[in-house]
Amino acid sequence: MANDGLKKMLVISIAIFLTIPSVTRASESKPILIGATVSLEGKYSEPSFMIRNAFRLWEQEVNIRGGLLGRPVKLILYDDKSQKKRVRQLYKKLILEEKVDLVFSPYGTPLTLVASEVSEQHKMVMLACAASGEQIWERQYKYVFGVYALAKRYFIGLLDLMAREGFEKVAVLYEDSPFHQDVAAGAAFWAKRFGIEVTLKKPFVNATSEFPKLLKKTMDVNADGLIFSAYSQECHQFLDLIKTTNYRPKVLGMTIAPIHPDFFKKAGIVAEGIFGPSQWEPDERIPFPGTKKFIEGFIAYANKVPSYHAGSAYAASQIFERAITQTESLNHNQIREYIRTMDTVTVIGRFKVDHKGKQIGHNPIMIQWQKGEKEIVYPTKMQTASARF
Repeated sequence: MANDGLKKMLVISIAIFLTIPSVTRASESKPILIGATVSLEGKYSEPSFMIRNAFRLWEQEVNIRGGLLGRPVKLILYDDKSQKKRVRQLYKKLILEEKVDLVFSPYGTPLTLVASEVSEQHKMVMLACAASGEQIWERQYKYVFGVYALAKRYFIGLLDLMAREGFEKVAVLYEDSPFHQDVAAGAAFWAKRFGIEVTLKKPFVNATSEFPKLLKKTMDVNADGLIFSAYSQECHQFLDLIKTTNYRPKVLGMTIAPIHPDFFKKAGIVAEGIFGPSQWEPDERIPFPGTKKFIEGFIAYANKVPSYHAGSAYAASQIFERAITQTESLNHNQIREYIRTMDTVTVIGRFKVDHKGKQIGHNPIMIQWQKGEKEIVYPTKMQTASARF
């Protein structure tokens, strides 16, 4: 009986021992969960297509490389429909129910302001990979870091080019929301620095009802240039209105819409000569490591040429990968401290933040549509063509 009992205990002990490796392996293979919302519907859907596919491309590539910390990476992406309320709900769900390890931001300053409130409350690092309104970093938050050059610097290049050509007056129209307010404020500031008079600076809330009056005011001041800051939908709506008139300023700069690869096809001949600020362009001549590989990989994955929205999302993925690899941790305090001290180069250029988390290393470039092609016209060292006026 004693021997039978001993044998039974030995069998149980061996069974328990044999289960230990499988438990360890299961723990090691548990995916690292990274969450975010993307806008599959609504006014932010065009850039969100780029962002979503860049995230998915990186997810595929990092898992081919063996994942992070010996674990596969799994993205959880929810559709926020370009709505603030859904963003708040979905980031709470990602953090509290899905138990994600990390979070990326949604697209745009308005949605990122909301999402970062949730991530900050839970002391989770957020890489704001698609927002540049300064209000995000004026709240004394400790866990949100910017990837984009700030909105107030968007039109430095265009205003510099205008000053060199001897243009003296510019009008500024902008959507009355945080990002576009910053763009307009920055345009007015830099115009003054370059000796250019701002003859009109007007916000709008309702594009449909306000655009006709705003266009008439712009025509009346007869400025050399017009800077129009809005999201893609409103940019195209304003261009459709311009098509019904004989008006065209000597210089026309717009945010967001012109950087998309199919802008000329969508806008038509009115797109010729339009300038736009960009965080990065899919040109193999841009001297950043991995640019060519990323462009080729994105085209193969998404069947479209990437915009800077795709480049920035991919860059944010690179930053997270580097921070996790170097700290060998998913601890958010360790990751935060590492990112705060980073001075590195991603596929879109330099990454360096200040003590608030604002991006200070990266600078925007300026593109212009010429003969149906998008060309880099500023800065000079990155030009693919000279600016045309």
